[in-house]
Amino acid sequence: MTNNTQPDVHPTAIIADSANLATGVKVGPYSIIGEEVSINSGTVIGPHVVINGHTTIGRNNQFFQFSSIGEVNQDKKYAGENTQTIIGDNNVFRECCTIHRGTVQDNGITRIGNDNLVMCYTHIAHDCNIGDHTILANNSTLAGHVHVGDWAILGGFAMIHQFVHIGAHAFTAISSIVIKDIPPFVMVEGRPARPRTVNSEGLKRRGFAAENILAIRRAFKSIYRQKLSLEDALKDINEQSEMTTEVTELVNFINASSRGIIR
Repeated sequence: MTNNTQPDVHPTAIIADSANLATGVKVGPYSIIGEEVSINSGTVIGPHVVINGHTTIGRNNQFFQFSSIGEVNQDKKYAGENTQTIIGDNNVFRECCTIHRGTVQDNGITRIGNDNLVMCYTHIAHDCNIGDHTILANNSTLAGHVHVGDWAILGGFAMIHQFVHIGAHAFTAISSIVIKDIPPFVMVEGRPARPRTVNSEGLKRRGFAAENILAIRRAFKSIYRQKLSLEDALKDINEQSEMTTEVTELVNFINASSRGIIR
């Protein structure tokens, strides 16, 4: 190890000489840390975890047993380029999570932010970008190039198609199959997933004002309940809805969507 401090490493773990483990890192039995891995202080690596590739991990993360982090991606175009996996602070990765490094066909990075809970058997494919404070429930499966906004929640067994973007505070029900973008604040369910309502309860818990939630509801009604074309729905929002920060975020997300939104 290249640093002068001594992390707490179980004697059965295998740590590459060039790996950089900060003081306060703990590595459990039989785990393997590869050559280009850097792990910051307070992070706990459980037993039988494998971390490979050009992987950077922040502070105070926890990796439970049998997780595989930063491994070669499942893209046939990948030719061994030195792409990355970057993980922030205060995340929890439960048993058997798999996270794959990026590809040069995107920006070369699979990125996970801060304060996320990634439950058992979740798969995060190459070039995904996960924000902060998200929850990915058991067996969530994200194909390549998926973006997940802050505070989004993916129900168990959710399956997310490649290149899909999921907005902040969105919510997918159990076993949802998502093939289009989900705007911020929207709850979806089904196979394929369909919009159901606004994630009002989640917004209340996070301190959103009642009038701002009402503005989101009005915008949702224009998009999903009045049988308007998307173009006309956006005009209706601009003409009749109070353009709060949240409604502006919703409109901007829709305008930026290249894949098209769930309708």
